[in-house]
Order: sequence, then structure tokens, then C-alpha cells
Amino acid sequence: MPHVLVTGGAGFIGSHLCERLLLDGHLVTCLDSLDPYYSPSTKRANIASASHNPNFRFVQGDILDSELVDGLLFGRPPDGRAGGERRAAARFRSPIDAVVHLAALAGVRHSTEHPLDYVRVNVEGTAGFLGCARRGSVSHFVLASSSAVYGPGGNAPLRESDPLRPVSVYGASKAAAEMVGTAFSHLYRLPVTALRFFTVYGPRQKPDMAIHKFARLMTRGEPVPVYGDGTSARDYTYVGDIVDGIVKALARPDGFQAFNLGSARPVRLGDLVEKLAGALGITPTIEHHPEQPGDVPVTWADISQAEAKLGYRPGTDLEEGLERFVAWFREQPLEPGVG
Repeated sequence: MPHVLVTGGAGFIGSHLCERLLLDGHLVTCLDSLDPYYSPSTKRANIASASHNPNFRFVQGDILDSELVDGLLFGRPPDGRAGGERRAAARFRSPIDAVVHLAALAGVRHSTEHPLDYVRVNVEGTAGFLGCARRGSVSHFVLASSSAVYGPGGNAPLRESDPLRPVSVYGASKAAAEMVGTAFSHLYRLPVTALRFFTVYGPRQKPDMAIHKFARLMTRGEPVPVYGDGTSARDYTYVGDIVDGIVKALARPDGFQAFNLGSARPVRLGDLVEKLAGALGITPTIEHHPEQPGDVPVTWADISQAEAKLGYRPGTDLEEGLERFVAWFREQPLEPGVG
């Protein structure tokens, strides 16, 4: 069976992807550092279901650890690094067939305060991983990118052919990672696919992301901070649709490719807050703040290329996705130390 390595596999999108790949019959190695940016126990809970599958292996480690990465790609993880039962280890000695690289530092505002960290992890980490992958048996390297690479953009909706003009360090780091992927694909004939995600939400969403943060504040009776006048818009995309797009892209290696994965239905921030409050059954208090550096007024994906080449067709509208998120959210303990 194909052996897929998912970096950042204990995170929001990664844990959903691991479950889907297992369902599709893949052997899955999940590499995650369990960075304390938010609670490691939350990330372990994300992969609790997958951990019961004998075709799943969790490895705690850093993508910047070249010895670990090289060993995983060639089917020889260093002693003591692999989680799970020893009796299952033999099946994971096969080299990695494909990589889905989700591990990264995320967040526009946080990147403004820690620019060098973002360059080190998102650019150097990707380059190092590609360097190991091109020497192994990896037949496809799928790279998670972001709509932030476009910056303010031109005429919406945004197309893959539009120029990349990021206005945040996070966006710049993702654009640079794509450029590194382009070079590796050209130099070493390694198929690399960059997937530009547009505002992903759903169960297991990180606690600092807007929908999760807003829901937490609303349930506490605290004001919801809205930056700007509420007319900024985002192309909110349900995590299940993103995972479906990743799986479809994984099956279609072809040199270097870039695809938008979004819903193609931008929603104004004010409308999002209203819909989320309705799903929670709460009347929110809004607290207006100035616009934040690095934010863009609108993200809106043209997904025609992903539809034509990958068969990508998002099927979850915002109301349904928010209902699923709220059902999950109500079952969670409040994240310690998160405002």
C-alpha cells in the first residue's frame, strides 16, 4: 500500500487528512513537533482516533531535524523517535512514496512579530525537506501554501496566474517556499504541487483562528474584536473540502503545479459573526478595532483550475460548516491560557 508522510499531521488540517488517507487504504506516518503554540494535549486528541489504526504511526519531531527526516523518508527512523507499538514497526520500514507538507508557522499577525522564525521554519524547513525527498523514492511532494501569497491582489476572484505580492511575512514565507518547490521540481524532476488554502475552518480548528476565537469569546460573554469596519471578506472553506482537494491533488503529480483550494464564496466578516452567533444561539457584543498590518480586504478563490484538473468541487456551505464546528466546539474543554 502507498506510504504517505504527513508533516504537521497532528494539527487541524493534518489530523483530518491522516484519517482520510487511512480510510483510503494508505499507510500513514504523521510527523509533528507538538509545538506548544497551542496545547500539545489538543494535538494528541486530534490524532487519537487515527492512533488506533495499525496503518498509522506518529513520530514526534521537527522538520528541521535533517537526520530524522532523512531516516523517515528512507524507512529507517532513528531509535526512540517513532510512537506506537513496536510490533507494528516492520510495516513502516518501507520508504515514503509521497509527502504532504503541512507543517509550518501560521498567522499573519504573529509573523510580523517573529519574522525570522517564519523564514526558518516555512522556507528553510521546506527546502531541507525537499532536499531529502529528492534523494529518496518520493514520487510527489504536496506543499501547503496560502491565499496570503497573493497579498491585496488585483481583480477578484484570484487566479493562480495572478502575481504573488504578499504583504505579510507569513505570506512571503509561503511564496518563498513555493519558489523553492518550483526550483526543485525543475532541477530534480520531483513533482511538486502547491495548494493555496483559503481560510480553512471546521472541527479541530486552532484556538487562535477567527471562528474558534469568536466562538470562545461569545460563550464567555466577552466582546468579539472586529478589525476594520466589518466589510473585509474571506473565502471560508470547510476542512473536509480542503482534505478532499489534497487527496485529489496527491493522485495527480505533474511537474510543478499550483492550485487554489477555496469555496469561491467570499463572506463579509460582519456576516460571519452574525452566522456564527446564530449557530451558537448567542447575541454577540462587537468591539471595533483599527485594521491590522498585513491583513488584506478580501480573499476570493477562482477554483476553475482545480475543478478542471483535479476534479475539486467543494460541497459544504458556510451554514452547514458552522453547525458542524459548533457541534464539535461544544464538546471541547476551554483551551487553557488562550484568550
